Amino acid sequence: MRSNKNSHGRTLDLLGEAIVGGRYPAGGPMPAEPVLCEQLGVSRTVVREAVKSLVAKGLVVTGPKVGTRVLTQDKWNWFDPDVITWQASCGLTHEFVRDLHDLRRAVEPAAARLAARRITPRHIEEMEAAYAGMKEAIENGGDYVTFDLRFHHAILNAADNRMIVQMNKVLHALLRTSFEISTSKANGPALSLPLHRAVLDALIARDPAAAEAAVAFLIDSAREDIDEVLGSRSSLPRLSRPPPHLKAAPRAAASRARGAAPKDMH
Repeated sequence: MRSNKNSHGRTLDLLGEAIVGGRYPAGGPMPAEPVLCEQLGVSRTVVREAVKSLVAKGLVVTGPKVGTRVLTQDKWNWFDPDVITWQASCGLTHEFVRDLHDLRRAVEPAAARLAARRITPRHIEEMEAAYAGMKEAIENGGDYVTFDLRFHHAILNAADNRMIVQMNKVLHALLRTSFEISTSKANGPALSLPLHRAVLDALIARDPAAAEAAVAFLIDSAREDIDEVLGSRSSLPRLSRPPPHLKAAPRAAASRARGAAPKDMH
């Protein structure tokens, strides 16, 4: 990913990941400007611009007497997509996954309620295509996570609210991490597919209450999968690699539902 960025972008990524990863501890100083220039092989101008960006994201503070110092995590802008990406690249913690899941639980059901009122044929077409991609990956193997991401991004887009739409950037790291973890559970994707269908059907029916309930049920079911998977492993996935692909599964698995859905989903 860095190869597609200019010197400023690459330098910002390197310094951001160093801070988020703990190489430069909170409360401590960052290396002096000449040292960073030598370590990173860039000019002072590039380093200064990168530091300015870090200041804007709440990661560091600068001053004539204090130099450049790393701030504590409570000062970081956790709604900045770069900060989330750096945390994901360095390795997600269980607490971070919990916090982002709570955010998802607060945002997505409300977005689905709005989407049920505002969804357009184009949004439905996008979600149908994403659903078909998920189904294909389950039945014949392939990239399930990418299509799952498209499905959930489409829900936020269909809400037709500029602020909610921008949450896509914040939620992307959460969604991908969440999906990669839950996908690692045996038959996890196949069992969640009917829940995605319930969401899509409720949106097509323009039923706000059913759409909200269906998304909440889907998220809570995914949380159960994540808790089960995390209970058996200590490390979480990094997002520096492409999403893993599913192996072809027996078609019968795709037809199994996770369980009874809430009554108000129907």
